[in-house]
Amino acid sequence: MLTLAILIPFIGAMTLAFMPKIERETARIIAVGTSSLSFLLLLVVWAQFDTGAGAPAFQALTEIEWIPSLGVAWRVGVDGMSLALSLMSGVLFIACTAWPMENPDRPRAYYAWFLFLEAVSLGLFLVLDLLIFYVFFDLSLVGMFFLIGRWGHEGSQRAAFKFFIYTLAGSLAILLAIIGLVLSVDPITFDMRALIEAQPLAGMDLRGGLILLGFVVGFAIKAPLFPVHTWLPPAHVMAPGPASAILAGVLLKMGTYGLVRIPFQMMRETFADYALPLAIIALASIIWGAVVALGQTDMKRRIAYTSINHMGYTVMGIAAAGALLNGSEGAREMALTGAVVEMVAHGLITGALFLIAGGFWTRSKTYELDAFGGLANVAPRMTVAAVIAAFASLGLPGLAGFVAEVQIFVGTFAVFPWIAAIGLLGILITAALFLRLLQQVFFGDLPKAREGFPDVSLREGTVLAALLSLVILIGVYPRWLLDLIGSASSAMIGG
Repeated sequence: MLTLAILIPFIGAMTLAFMPKIERETARIIAVGTSSLSFLLLLVVWAQFDTGAGAPAFQALTEIEWIPSLGVAWRVGVDGMSLALSLMSGVLFIACTAWPMENPDRPRAYYAWFLFLEAVSLGLFLVLDLLIFYVFFDLSLVGMFFLIGRWGHEGSQRAAFKFFIYTLAGSLAILLAIIGLVLSVDPITFDMRALIEAQPLAGMDLRGGLILLGFVVGFAIKAPLFPVHTWLPPAHVMAPGPASAILAGVLLKMGTYGLVRIPFQMMRETFADYALPLAIIALASIIWGAVVALGQTDMKRRIAYTSINHMGYTVMGIAAAGALLNGSEGAREMALTGAVVEMVAHGLITGALFLIAGGFWTRSKTYELDAFGGLANVAPRMTVAAVIAAFASLGLPGLAGFVAEVQIFVGTFAVFPWIAAIGLLGILITAALFLRLLQQVFFGDLPKAREGFPDVSLREGTVLAALLSLVILIGVYPRWLLDLIGSASSAMIGG
């Protein structure tokens, strides 16, 4: 089932790539249908997933030998964390392929690259083999490089190049760390479950520290965290809205997911030794991302910097959860659950925000906040969508962002109280920057140039309604998501 969920988008991408003279609408229908079919398979896996006490951590397992001498095999399976992120990714890919193209050029290739990116994204979250994980991690760079470079705005090729070089450097650091980790176990294996069980670097202070550094640097670039974040704002600004939504909603989560799955789970002792410096880096990302976002006059750049801020919250929760080997289990489990919920919530919320920003570009060819004002008078549906997404991002109770952040901060206060206390400033600054954005764009006087500003179309409204309904559902009734993610957090902290 999981293998099919990965293969179907690949097949869809190949079909579009080699199908000549296809109309734009037909290509879109194929892409949406393919993504929907893959998502339905994930829903079937979710329906069969056991979150009860005593249930195995990894379920829906498939294993096919590939390179036996190296212990490499096609291994797929899910725990609560990877299943939650896969489901969120599936929703976003359906939304982004359904969203209208900003640049109608080459629709067949455009949708093919989206499906390719969906396949490698799901593959990364679902595989349980380190080598194949790395293959998918690298392939994600290719898909996003072409989406930014070929369908982005003026200057997009430079932004795509910077994105590729930065993240490739991070992936090479991860490759070196993977080699060091795998060579520390006998017999050699790339099986994630075996490495989690073996804890091969326990007691290796210097070697363990260097391998951890490789993982942290690589995943920090992907997330991204301060100070290796500089590739993100130009990539977002130059990318089309749907590509920005996938970049923020899915690709950034590869960094935080990898941080949990590999060093957090496979190097528990070493991770605990260096959890405090990681928490400090997370805190710097929280404050820096929020402060710099507040000073931006470009709508997309402002939203991009809030992603750095929110990934800081995620990593702060991960650091708090891994800081101790024993003690404060309840608080640490809460921090880890909150971090994963933050990944899901941020994906949905920021995905919606970037789609809305893309709508602004389509209608006005600018992201400058000063070019707008009073749009609530002519675009009430877009206003409602933007208000909900912005309030969710700043952590308003009743929305998904609050559910995640309250767990992160409660858990972190038990382990790093001073870091959690300072981190609260990030929420205050985030509230200020989003309220200011809403005031500038949607309220006040309507410029004459915006008097005919179109409201969201039926298709755009349907996509935004679906994403924001999930944001509200998680905020009002989070138990279904907390049970799923909590099953994984309990296994990781208890293990």
